[in-house]
Amino acid sequence: MSPDLERLRASAPDLALAGLVLLLGFLEGVNTVQAYGSQVPLVLVVLAFAGAVGLSRRAPGVSLAIVWVTCLLQVASGTPVLITQLTVAFVAFGTARWGSTATLWLSALSIPAAAVVAVGFAAFEIFGVVTDVIDYNSVINNAYRFGPTWQVGAAVLGMLVLGAPWLAGLALRFGSRAEQSRVSQVAAEQDAARAVQESEQAREIARLREEQTRMARDVHDVVGHSLAVILAQAESAQYIEDADTERLKATMATIASSARTSLQDVRQVLTTTQGATSSGRSGSLDSLVEGVRTSGHEVVSTVVGRPQPLPPELETVAYRVLQEMLTNAIKHGRRDTPVAVERHWEGELRLEVRNVVRPDASRDAGRDATQDATPTVTQAVTQDAVQDVTQPIRAVPADASSATAPAAGQGVEGMRRRLEAVGGRLDVRRRDEAGGQTFTATAWVPVRGGA
Repeated sequence: MSPDLERLRASAPDLALAGLVLLLGFLEGVNTVQAYGSQVPLVLVVLAFAGAVGLSRRAPGVSLAIVWVTCLLQVASGTPVLITQLTVAFVAFGTARWGSTATLWLSALSIPAAAVVAVGFAAFEIFGVVTDVIDYNSVINNAYRFGPTWQVGAAVLGMLVLGAPWLAGLALRFGSRAEQSRVSQVAAEQDAARAVQESEQAREIARLREEQTRMARDVHDVVGHSLAVILAQAESAQYIEDADTERLKATMATIASSARTSLQDVRQVLTTTQGATSSGRSGSLDSLVEGVRTSGHEVVSTVVGRPQPLPPELETVAYRVLQEMLTNAIKHGRRDTPVAVERHWEGELRLEVRNVVRPDASRDAGRDATQDATPTVTQAVTQDAVQDVTQPIRAVPADASSATAPAAGQGVEGMRRRLEAVGGRLDVRRRDEAGGQTFTATAWVPVRGGA
């Protein structure tokens, strides 16, 4: 349907009502002209009221203005009042129902003012010319029922005629606004419920992603450490004489034990549903140190202070961090120099692992490390940034083609995230010393809930 036809269809009720007023006015005007003697003023009054009624819904303010201008000109010219003018009730209804706030107040003030004008008409006996059309005396007699004088009664009667449709329009106006408010409230509640649902979905997605990240980090730590220990043990077995079967058996038993422990830890990681509070590990900090010793590396372990029991989540963080530190030391350290492991219990747990780096590992790490801006002897680096088959596959950055772009190791980044999640911190440094380059990884784990 075209826009013009749509507008015409929406205006059809208003046009029909205006046409009905025209028809009634012209039928009444035929008899009134005979008594009044002039046709043009009556026709203009009928046309004006028909237009006012037709505009009462689309333009209530204009409709009210037409009524007032017509009535004032009617009083000034002495044009008689027509019964058709009672259709002003439609205008009163329209101004209260669809008018603006200013139109509403003006229409409310117009009702008593119209009653005063009507009494003025009666006082000057302008109705005398239409006594043949309506029973003027019966109207006056009915007016006495509303007051001690007929003028007061006529004013009250006029206000009732106009006030009833005006109040009906006002009631529908407030009812419509209440319905709109209810609909808006329902819509707002639906939007709020939708926002809550979307927020819950976002939190669930974030939780799942965090769980995936945690699982990938745990698997990396477990598999990386176990493979490093197994590799070191397998390499050491190459130098055992064939006749020394006892050492070969012990080495193979250690490899099997490391593999079983790794498999058990991976199973615990994959089956846990308790998030970060589940350890998903076996053994203790001492068992990690002992496992590196059994792989053939010399380990110098130092414990300073009195060890304290840690809450499960902090104990897991300390275990995984030390595990990754030892893994890096095995992969990149020289086998002919000891690995220094220190545990300091001084307000917080400080873990420190230091090892001398193999020359080839140092070159590989140097290519991917992040150097300090100042040319100092001590420089922060990423120790496990070398090619590592145990690392999870990572997305290549968009600027990976740049030869100067540094890459961070998965293990170091995982340690840093673990520590930051519980309020700890990590420092990994490379030092040029007399015996060669050394890597020192230091982690601070807060102690809460300890005895």
